[in-house]
Amino acid sequence: MRIAEGLTFWSEPVTAEPLGGGLTNANFLVRHRGERFVVRVGNDIPRHHVMRFNERAAAFAAHAAGVSPRVLHQEPGALVVAFVEGQVLSPETVREEKRLERIVELIRLCHTRMIEHLRGPVLMFWPFHILRDYAASLHEGGSRFAPELPRLAAAAAKLERRIGAIDVVFCHNDLLAGNLIDDGERLWLIDWDYAGFNSPLFDLANLASNNGFTPAIEERLLSLYFGGKVDADLPARFAAMRATSLLREAMWGMVSELHSTLPIDYVAYAKEHLAKFDAAFVELDFRKGDE
Repeated sequence: MRIAEGLTFWSEPVTAEPLGGGLTNANFLVRHRGERFVVRVGNDIPRHHVMRFNERAAAFAAHAAGVSPRVLHQEPGALVVAFVEGQVLSPETVREEKRLERIVELIRLCHTRMIEHLRGPVLMFWPFHILRDYAASLHEGGSRFAPELPRLAAAAAKLERRIGAIDVVFCHNDLLAGNLIDDGERLWLIDWDYAGFNSPLFDLANLASNNGFTPAIEERLLSLYFGGKVDADLPARFAAMRATSLLREAMWGMVSELHSTLPIDYVAYAKEHLAKFDAAFVELDFRKGDE
């Protein structure tokens, strides 16, 4: 809180109010000269592949592309972002048919327009590299989940083979409902900690896995994004990426238990997503040729 209140951006004393919902940063609402601002406070988190130079580049590009609110100020460890008055979405509102159409268009805008505005070095967010790195961190840290690592590594290898060659676009990679805001006229996509080049399937699968999509909604999602031209192997590759998203979320929780200082029950988070991953992986029905 002291960091948020002590920024050089303020021309008079301010009071920062904590904003809930963040799993990676501490977020604050600040009122200054009759306006409201959001301050995101956080340092690099190499164990989660979160680097603030990358977040800043993505946030500036997202605003220029019309995807995200304006970044007004930056200092080491902090970003000041314009406050958006609106409805923070929930999984239930994400699943609404008309709003899903708008969300897909927002994701498409992210994938196609942000590259025109990116400047400087930015990261690649390849989930299988991250999973391998997470496994090494968990082994080195003596995680309670260490006995699970051999089977999870084997599962990840199968998933990577099934997904195969990918297209590469610039993705958000953290499509929780709470990162979407509807101001009544348009949607905003916020929080670019995990942004980076990736397969568009990851953003779609991440949206689905984070927001409880049914098979029918997933089919609609793919049809909306790909314009109704869904290749025969696309549903299987999407399902594999959906399982991958769940596994990354579970292992994110495992690593966070060892290294995060935020007051969050990361063990429960990891177990919940591991159970979801196991259920999704079983449904993929790997045959001997996939081993």
